[in-house]
Amino acid sequence: MNGYGAPEHSDDLSLALTLADLADAITVGRFGASDLAVETKPDLTPVSESDKAAELAIREHLREVAPEDAVVGEEFGAEEATNRRRWIVDPIDGTKSYVRGVPTWSTLIALQVDGHSTVAVVSMPAVGRRWWATRGGGAYAAVTAAPVAGAQPAVSPRVTRVGVSAVADLADAQMGWSGIEDWDAVGRGDAALALARSCWRTRGIGDVWQYMLVAEGAFEIATDPEATLWDLAAPALIVEEAGGRFTSLAGEPGPGAGSGLATNGILHERVRALLGG
Repeated sequence: MNGYGAPEHSDDLSLALTLADLADAITVGRFGASDLAVETKPDLTPVSESDKAAELAIREHLREVAPEDAVVGEEFGAEEATNRRRWIVDPIDGTKSYVRGVPTWSTLIALQVDGHSTVAVVSMPAVGRRWWATRGGGAYAAVTAAPVAGAQPAVSPRVTRVGVSAVADLADAQMGWSGIEDWDAVGRGDAALALARSCWRTRGIGDVWQYMLVAEGAFEIATDPEATLWDLAAPALIVEEAGGRFTSLAGEPGPGAGSGLATNGILHERVRALLGG
């Protein structure tokens, strides 16, 4: 076992945690490097050498231990499936943060079987946090010391089972979002501001951490107007296993519809109505 323990620790979850360890060793080792190589992709978003190296390491390990499993990754695309299983990988969620020295980037890993997520891991090594879930097995979080390059996770990290809040009034809710510019870009800036003004408090944390804060019960709402499958597959399962609800803005369940909305469940339809989903 790789230092993280939880009830019902399945072989698939153990493999997902190992993949996250491989990625963490690469990404932490190059975080903040003055000579970090960064390119611009055709969609004008950045990709660093660490994005590519981490995804390649994950793919190589999967070829060795699970050669029939397919991989869908942000940097190197989708492999043709030869069985019912595929791994959804975002080697660095939050590359813009990573290349600017902001430590809230993550590695996202999910396993889908017949199109349904069964295992998820979110690893945020620069701040020493990791979350995971298995379908029907609950959601967990670990707090550790932030690792150094190549270091193994702590032998006995503090592991807790997480759950969403019971807040039932928007006026008492905390909301996370990536920023108004993302909503303006899709013509929903006014709707996002209306929701924000209906909440007790908002924070522009963005990326995957906002969803993990919903799973932990610190936030009640987290949302992205545009997002991909690899952005959302892991956090969607973790939020759901924490007792929350995860859909697109239009209400489609799951992570594959191009946008993300996570809530504690109680507030979900009220939030959707304000966002005009």
